[in-house]
Formats: sequence, structure tokens, C-alpha cells
Amino acid sequence: MGHPCARSGMSLAELFSSFQRPQSVWKAMLWGVVTVVLIGFVAGLATVGYLLHDLPPITGLHEYQPSLVTRVYSSDKQVIGQFFVERRILVPLEKIPRHFVNAVVAIEDSRFFEHRGLDFIGIARAAITNLLSGKIRQGASTITQQLARSLFLSPKRDFERKAKEALLALKMEQILGKEQILELYLNQIYFGHGAYGVQAAAQTYYGKDVGQLTLAEAAYLAGLPKGPADYSPYYHPEASKKRQATVLRRMVEERFITPAEAEGATAEDVPFRRQTRDEPAPYFVEHIRQRLMATYGEAMVYKGGLQVYTTLSLPEQQVATAVLQEGLRQLDKRQGYRGPLRRGVSPDEFSTKRVSSGASADAPLRPGEIIEAVVAKVGKDELTVLARGLTGRIAAGDLMWARRRLKGPDPIKHVKDTGAKTPGELFKVGDVIEVSLKKMVGDVAQMTLEQTPLVEGALLSLDPRTGAVRAMIGGYDFLRSEYNRATSARRQPGSAFKPMIYAAAINQGLSPGTPIVDSGVVYNENDPDLVWRPENYDQKFEGLITLRQSLAQSRNAATVRLLEKIGINPVLDLAQNLGITAPLANDLTLALGSSGVTLQELTAAYGTFFNQGIRLEPYTIESVLDSNGQVLEMHVPDPRAVMTKESAYLIANMMEDVIQRGTGQAAKDMGRPLAGKTGTTNDFTDAWFV
Repeated sequence: MGHPCARSGMSLAELFSSFQRPQSVWKAMLWGVVTVVLIGFVAGLATVGYLLHDLPPITGLHEYQPSLVTRVYSSDKQVIGQFFVERRILVPLEKIPRHFVNAVVAIEDSRFFEHRGLDFIGIARAAITNLLSGKIRQGASTITQQLARSLFLSPKRDFERKAKEALLALKMEQILGKEQILELYLNQIYFGHGAYGVQAAAQTYYGKDVGQLTLAEAAYLAGLPKGPADYSPYYHPEASKKRQATVLRRMVEERFITPAEAEGATAEDVPFRRQTRDEPAPYFVEHIRQRLMATYGEAMVYKGGLQVYTTLSLPEQQVATAVLQEGLRQLDKRQGYRGPLRRGVSPDEFSTKRVSSGASADAPLRPGEIIEAVVAKVGKDELTVLARGLTGRIAAGDLMWARRRLKGPDPIKHVKDTGAKTPGELFKVGDVIEVSLKKMVGDVAQMTLEQTPLVEGALLSLDPRTGAVRAMIGGYDFLRSEYNRATSARRQPGSAFKPMIYAAAINQGLSPGTPIVDSGVVYNENDPDLVWRPENYDQKFEGLITLRQSLAQSRNAATVRLLEKIGINPVLDLAQNLGITAPLANDLTLALGSSGVTLQELTAAYGTFFNQGIRLEPYTIESVLDSNGQVLEMHVPDPRAVMTKESAYLIANMMEDVIQRGTGQAAKDMGRPLAGKTGTTNDFTDAWFV
């Protein structure tokens, strides 16, 4: 029997070579794998190095200071305005209920207290779930990762951002404790409807502080950060309710609550705060904003969390707004009806538009609020209208003012009485009109025909003893026009300027009983271009009268003669001392209020007459505090005597006669001691009462 090599025909060298060949292949493969791993490791190190170098610094997290809300308060400490980039109110973790913290942990990151920034078990679980479902159904971002993303990264979705997010989370867990991370997260995260942080969310959705949240309320809020728009209880109530149930189920699974507690919370009726755009003092708040911007700059106003305490009296502001708006509506009605907004609209296809500003579309209709309605039926003595799901009735007495129609641009010359006697002569089915609610009688709304006024107005109320502005309305509707006619519009005051003339005369030693001649006078008679004949409103002259009578009856000719007697410069000096900064005419037309002034200037000047001759600059801000409660500014009064007490008393007393026996007698109906002065300009372009 021969050697095996002989049988195969192979030499010993060939046999050895055949054994060596597989070992070389394995060695080559091994070196290849090692090389790939090394290259991958080096590339990974380079990538991590690049990402670490490009990471934003996080050393300042201990001094976390997010964008905060600047809040404006009325004199009774009610919030009347807010300025913000992100509406956020910081709250420490100890003031956040434990059941809310548990709800967030259960739904967002159940292993939060176990991992160190990245939840590898959660990542694996999410990967398996997504792989089995064939689509992304579950994420694995931890609370720390979400916080890192919110604080430091853009919302862009790519590998680089996810990698940075993971690295930041690991670094944050090294320098911050779990409770610190939770506090930052709960103050930073977005909850929808403009609310950043849990305190702002609690106030937005429930009108309460976070510490007052029930378990049911907390579960609703905890479910929002995943999709604030998708789970909005206002826009998607069913989805929001399902999300609440999911949060409660997860809390049970994590043993934060019992099944019975979850069942009770699910059954609880949770009322959400009505979404409203009510702004009680928009012109005043905008005035405050401009003042703050000039003093502190945009960043501090919109991000600094200032606390601004103002002089505004909310009750006075509300009454003033209602009175001004109603007065303008009544004036507009007297100037004639302009007709329906549209005609031929099908009642079945009609959708109501809310005309009045300051309320949400789903809010209940409030008495006095103007909305659009469509005429559904015309009766002998009433109209039936449809408005916001309501059936309304407008009695003839509440719509027949529309028989006076405005036929041209001039509300005095172009108003014609149509002679209509029934609603059918004025309106037809399908007419779209403006109405307001008077009251509800069962399911039927008693309404009145309205018309949004074209005329504008303003009202300013201040305390003459302090200069504090108590109410400010700069126009009929802030949404229609943000221009503040109370502080910015320089209009001719007409006869409302006359007290300046008479006060200057009193300062020169004249008395209320000093006689003055009210008779015709002509200036520049020989120059046709400059000739001027001041006339009285009634086209009559009273002859010899006293200064008191002249002011009370607002006699133009007598006032011009008085100004000519005392001189123009004393009046200009007094007006300047009273705070009127507008340029005034240096001629006799000054007597009739020919120079434009602002309502605030003239009101403050009048205030001096009723404050014993002591002038106080009108002001709107009592104090400003920073976000830590440190006082940045505090109002300090600066009283200045610009008239003697005696002179101030006499002119104030003369202005009482304006109300009792003069042009302001209509104000006597208010039933309280009053003094003031009326004023009108040519063609009734402007009308004043101060």
C-alpha cells in the first residue's frame, strides 16, 4: 500500500501549499474587517469630534433665563396686557403638583429617572415596534433630549440634529440633576395656543395656577406637548379626550395612580377656559408698550418679563369704553342709515360675521355686541333675522330710525327722511344688516338694528389731584384703527380752548363779574383776503355781559375782544405752563381754538384749574419691576404751581356755570357736581367736552 500522496499524484510541497491557501484567505478577511472597523472607528471619532466642537455651550444652564412675558397690570393688579415672543411664566418645580410631573414622565419618558440622557432600552423597543409596523409609530426621545432640542437646536429633522441632540442630552445629564432637568423642561416646552411652560398652559386652558390643577386637568395638559395642534381641546376635543385617556392609562401602568383614580379622572367633566380676545384697554396698553420700548428697548419688553403697574382703573375703563361706543353709534344713527351691507343673500347659506372687536367666534353673544344678521322674514311691525344660530326679532321701534337715509357725503345736508312707516318699506328678505342683542326671551333674541359708525372719537379720564390717567380710549375700535386719538391727534378744540383765555384774564386781575362787550367786530376790513368777522353760534349778540356769562354762553365775539384786551402772549405763556406743547396761533383766532391740541394736553390743562392751580404731568405707569421683582422705575410726582389758588378757583367756578346755565346743560343729567366746557369747530368737524 503506497503513500497517499502517491495515489493522488501530489508532491509533499503541493500538499503543504494546499493547506496554507485557506489560512491566507482567512487572514486577509480578518485584516479587511479590522481595517473597516478601524476606519469606521476613526470616522466615528472624527464625526463625534466635529459634532462636539460644533455643539452649543451649555455651561449657562444653571442660570437658565428663557424668553419671558412682560405683563401690564391695572391699578387693581389685574392683567390688562402682555408682550412676549413666547408666553411663558416661570414656576419652580416645587410648585408643580406631583401628579402633573408623574403624568408627563409617564407619557413622555417613563424611564427618565433610570437613564443618563439616552434610553437605549426605549430606543430598541421603538425600533422593534416601528420595524414590525412598517412605519414610525413610536419615538424614543427622552425628556432630556427634548429639552436639548428646544433649548439649543433647530426643528430641522436630519441625522446631524439627532446626533447633536443625543450628545447634548448626555452632557446635560452630567451637569444637571434630574429635578433640574424636569424644572427646565416643564418651563420650556410648548403646550399650544401660545402657552410656553406649564404655568402659562394652566392659565391659558383653565384660568388657574398650575398648583391648582386636578389629576384630570393635568392629564389633558401632559398630553399636549407631543402635538399641541392635533390635541387641542378647542379644535379637536375628541382627540384631546383620547390623549388624556392614554396619559391616565400610562400613569396606571407606571403605578403612579390606581385604576380607580384613572377612572375618576376620565369621568370628570373638565371645563376649558373660553378662548377670548377680550382686551379691555387696547389703546392704553399700546400706549404703555410704546413708552416701554422707548425706555427699555425691544428685547427687554418682549423677552425680559417686566412687571408693569399702571394707573388704569379697569371699572372706569369699561364704563368709558361702553359710553364712547354707544355715543358714537347714536350720533351715527342721527346722521342717517347707509343701508344694508349686502342684499339677496340666502338665509340658509348665511354665516355670521362678528363686527365688534375683542371676542372669539365661538363665544356667546353679549348684549350690545354688534354682529351681522340676515333678514329671514319681514312682518308688519317687526323683522325676523338669523344671527349666530339665533332667531332674532327686531321690533319696529328698534329699526325705524333707518327711515332717515344718508344720500350723500355730508351727514347734515344729505340726510333725507324716506317717510317709511313699516319695516317692509325699508328691508327685504336676504338683506344683511348689523344688529345687537338687547335680551333673550326664551329661545328668541330681542335685537336692535345697528350701524358701525364712521365717525371716530376719543375719551381720556385723569385724576387732577395726581395726574394719573384712569381711562383712555383712542377710537371706536382698535382693530379698525390703532391710531390713538386721545394722545396723538392734534385737533382744533374750538370753544373748549376758551378757558385758557379767561384764566389768563383772571390772572391779570379781572374777575368773573368784569363786563365785556359782545358785539360785532371786523378785523382787516380793508383787505378782502384777510377780513375776519367773528360771529356767535346763534348769529346774535348780547351786548354788555360779564366774563362769567360770556364763558358760560360761549360767546365768540366777546372772547375775541377779551383776548385783544389782555394780549396774546399771556395766553401763550399760560398754555405752555399748563402743559400744552402744540404750536399755537399767535393771533386773535387763538380765542376760538384755531390751533390743534391733543385731548391729553387739554384735559391735563383743565386738571390744573381743579387742583388749586398746581399742575401735575399726566402719567400712566406707577412702577416697573424686572423679572426678579427689582424696581426699575417708580413714579415720583412733580407738582408745580402755575396759578394762584384764587385764580384756579374762580375759573373752575365759572366753568360750573357752563353746566348749570350754559352750553353744557345736557351734562346736568349725570346728577353730580360738574364743571367743564364744550367746543365745536367749523362745520361740526370736531366736537369736544372737557
